[in-house]
Amino acid sequence: MSAGTAVPVLELVDVVREFPSDPPTRVLHGLNLTIDQGELVAVVGPSGSGKSTLLALLGTLDRPSSGTLAVTGHQVDRLSEAQLAVLRARDIGFVFQQFFLMPGLSAVENVATGLLYSGVEPAERRRRATNVLKTVGLGHRLHHKPNQLSGGEQQRVAIARAVVGSPRLLLADEPTGALDTHSGEEVVELLRTLNSRGTTVVVITHDAELAESFPRRIGIRDGRIAFDKRGPWL
Repeated sequence: MSAGTAVPVLELVDVVREFPSDPPTRVLHGLNLTIDQGELVAVVGPSGSGKSTLLALLGTLDRPSSGTLAVTGHQVDRLSEAQLAVLRARDIGFVFQQFFLMPGLSAVENVATGLLYSGVEPAERRRRATNVLKTVGLGHRLHHKPNQLSGGEQQRVAIARAVVGSPRLLLADEPTGALDTHSGEEVVELLRTLNSRGTTVVVITHDAELAESFPRRIGIRDGRIAFDKRGPWL
């Protein structure tokens, strides 16, 4: 199905986000944005530009103050908190700069937690977790705990946890920020691989060089879209 007929993974129309103060503090100013199934997108901007606020909206962790936001065809303002939780569990995976792994659990146990709210039986959760860890190149680290893994390996575990439920959308917030250059490059290559298999990937970053390597780059500045560029990787 072509992008013209498919339902966008993300669609924002005149989205505003402001926070209570006197006067209210407006962080996002009427954003209009569409991201289609299968895109690989970098959202880039300096600190304080509104990237984190935008990420919270895209992940349905927050709601717009006005305007409309649809995620995988579901209009966020029409859903209850319980319905949003189901949407997140089914359709959205999150990766953060901090890995947020549970220190007492092995890699496979950490990844299996990504299926806790999916209704999948424990044995099946473990089987799927094992398979996705093999996919990200950690089949030999299944039983290692986070303190036995390198930073790059921990981020791979975090990515595996995010995609074990086969979400349509993967949101990655500064996924290379805590990594050395080599590990960061490996993580980016992993994100590209997941995208090539059909997952829509949106990476939030302040790294302009990383953003320029993506086929679509969206610049955020002062809560507004400064540019939206498409083109081949450099």
